[in-house]
Amino acid sequence: MQLVIVESPAKAKTIEKYLGPGYKVLASYGHIRDLPVKDGSVRPDEDFAMDWELYGDKQSRVKAITDAAKEADGLILATDPDREGEAISWHVRELLAKRRALPKNVSRVTFNAITKPAVTSAMKAPRELDQDLIDAYLARRALDYLFGFTLSPVLWRKLPGAKSAGRVQSVALRLIVEREREIETFKAQEYWSVAARMEHDGTPFVARLVKFDGNKLDRLSLGEEGSALAAKAAVEAGTFRVEDVDVRPTRRNPSPPFTTSTLQQEAARKLGFSASHTMRVAQTLYEAGAITYMRTDGVQMDPSAIDAARRAISDRYNGHFLPEKPRHYETKAKNAQEAHEAIRPTDFTRDVYGSGDEARLYNLIWKRALASQMASAAIERTTVTLREGTGKHELRATGQVIKFPGFLAVYEEGRDQKADGDDEDGNLLPMLNKGDCPVKHGVDATQHFTQPPPRYSEASLVKRLEELGIGRPSTYAATLQVLKDRNYVRTEKNRFFAEESGRMLTAFLERFFERYVAYEFTAGMEDELDDVSGGRAAWKQVLAEFWRDFKPKSDEVMEKKPSEVTAELDVFLEDYLFPPRADGHDPRECPKCGAGRLSLRGGRFGAFIACSNYPECKFTRKFAQPGGNGEGGDGEETGLGKDPETGLEVTRRTGRFGPYIQLGEGKDAKRASIPKDVPELDLEWALKLLSLPREVGVHPESGKPITAAIGRYGPYLAHDGKYARLKSTAEVFDTGMNAAVVRLAEAASGAGGRGARTAAEPLKTFGPHPTSGGEIKLMAGRYGPYVTDGTTNATLPRDKQPESLTPAEAIALIDERAAKGPAKGKKKAPAKKAAAPKKAAAKKEPAAKKEPAAKKAPAAKKAPARKKAAAE
Repeated sequence: MQLVIVESPAKAKTIEKYLGPGYKVLASYGHIRDLPVKDGSVRPDEDFAMDWELYGDKQSRVKAITDAAKEADGLILATDPDREGEAISWHVRELLAKRRALPKNVSRVTFNAITKPAVTSAMKAPRELDQDLIDAYLARRALDYLFGFTLSPVLWRKLPGAKSAGRVQSVALRLIVEREREIETFKAQEYWSVAARMEHDGTPFVARLVKFDGNKLDRLSLGEEGSALAAKAAVEAGTFRVEDVDVRPTRRNPSPPFTTSTLQQEAARKLGFSASHTMRVAQTLYEAGAITYMRTDGVQMDPSAIDAARRAISDRYNGHFLPEKPRHYETKAKNAQEAHEAIRPTDFTRDVYGSGDEARLYNLIWKRALASQMASAAIERTTVTLREGTGKHELRATGQVIKFPGFLAVYEEGRDQKADGDDEDGNLLPMLNKGDCPVKHGVDATQHFTQPPPRYSEASLVKRLEELGIGRPSTYAATLQVLKDRNYVRTEKNRFFAEESGRMLTAFLERFFERYVAYEFTAGMEDELDDVSGGRAAWKQVLAEFWRDFKPKSDEVMEKKPSEVTAELDVFLEDYLFPPRADGHDPRECPKCGAGRLSLRGGRFGAFIACSNYPECKFTRKFAQPGGNGEGGDGEETGLGKDPETGLEVTRRTGRFGPYIQLGEGKDAKRASIPKDVPELDLEWALKLLSLPREVGVHPESGKPITAAIGRYGPYLAHDGKYARLKSTAEVFDTGMNAAVVRLAEAASGAGGRGARTAAEPLKTFGPHPTSGGEIKLMAGRYGPYVTDGTTNATLPRDKQPESLTPAEAIALIDERAAKGPAKGKKKAPAKKAAAPKKAAAKKEPAAKKEPAAKKAPAAKKAPARKKAAAE
């Protein structure tokens, strides 16, 4: 019997079916061991000796592999065809050798697709384990461990609130933070454009002013309204004739098939998937044999696959869509390793596979791969120049016509958000000839402002990391997830925003570990690690050169006092924290007392700005709230008036945790946060907020008081230890006795407030469900967001952002949940009948266990997690 080891049970089942009798295929479920999470797991002083520890949940799995290995005639290691796959095979071999269960014959096989021809052909070409790939894995794992376990203790002691740093993760964070700084320092410039609305032969078109008073205009030439109106008047008064028509035929070539990073980028743009979700779905498709291996830098397809793609093109389209010769691609990405094929379908005749997100991602992969072998698109770009009689003013109209779609009939690559400027290439122009005088229907002068660079999306950040040669495409999903999990960044509308903790960490690393978060250094380390995998460098030598400089630097920073670190960061960040003020005053002058100076301080909850006259002056400001305009500090209070009862001043202030109102001064002052839904804060509203909690009345049954207040999770009613949510701040003051009793009763009747939850407003609605007819709603549930059609509730996957959910995805989630079985109430009905026939009850039990949707989520998440060693 031959024992075959793969990573996942889905692969094991499929491959065992392909191989038939004489083979036993077992799954390792990813990596079986890793470096223990403690100091000393990598010992540089002992020639980088490394300790390995079996994962706690892999004991039974490894025992099964060990028992089978003892009875096997040979061991075939058939894990994934990349560095991590090689590492898993190495770990299995080493562990079996240590347990004296290693068969005499050990071989390694790899296949790029889980199809019968690919698997059986791989079995005929076994090889030895690739020691260079194993060394590259050891180098990366040790390097990331040494970076994290050396730097993280420095952060914990010197930078309160920081959680960890990573070799690639910290550089990715720096990109996000630097973009945030660019946006904050950006100064918008006003500019105007002038365009004439024209028509010729019944076809309307727009022509923009490109020359005024003999001067060529660039985007910012018309910088204010006066010059724009003068230009508009000149265009209105002039008669414009066609001076030149420039028609240029061009060709657009298709993009190559997907690599890991381009798949992540396009899935983010077109499907709204996060990088981690894309990889999970792709893993499922790969294990099902639908696509080739999804961790690859290569853009080339196997010759047999190219032939299959060309056959599929000729079957679907006429001969014009098939180029004479097959297309061959070469990667342009820095540090690319083209050991594997691009990502493609294993069967080009199958244009649909699976359902839900699997079907959507498969369709994207199929289209991109098919289009990569199709004919170029023929495009005609036209530029029309119109000149006024004096020759001083010119208009220009541009447009394009697709003469032959070619690959565009199947697929067009998405684009990231564009910078300032309109794209006019898609405009349709009439047939114009020199001397024509189109009809002018009107002239518009439009005001614009230059826009800051857009924040990174997952797609654009992955693209930028790849351009810089930082990290590997297979690790990007895990790297970005770490940044989210550590709360260094947050995502809104699929864009990254740097949090305070992320900004502070980046500043700390730039000041004290500048070399190690430099883009060139990190990309250079990737080059060295690639040299190891290519057998051009010794892995321990690479580690030694890194450790020689990194360890003394970390020791040096560790010796500094936290106050010294804060003082140096205060100087390092001066331009950002204390920019010049418009009134010319010292930006460090305390706006409250006028005598103290502002500086950066460190606290248990992170960094903030404070006055040097503390405790006499208690002015503070958030770290990530640059000064210069004097806004937002505690001392910048706005007087709202005096409390008529006490005569004390009521002020509006902004503290480290947001805006609030304060009555009086000193330790006896009363404070209240300002809810976001307060329409316009005035003295009346301030006094109402300061008066909380409000007693609504005495409950008619218990005789105990009902109170209304605003808590950590919003407005609520309270009575005898029971609570009911309110929808708005206004309801805290408007809810009367009868309504309060009803609300509390509704909350109590629904298993701890379920009735109140079901009455909540939907976050989003998607219209009627095509089958059930019920309105599809996105709701905020106790255990996270979910979608419902009134009959079936389906929880959103953990990595799915509610704001990016599409109607099609909502329908797919509901249908998938409904397909798993009837509602709980219907399942419990047989149990009532049947204390009697126990066998019937037993038969029903497995179906009940199948009920929770959450059961499938861990399986989907397991696949990428097995690349754990690659994560930061």
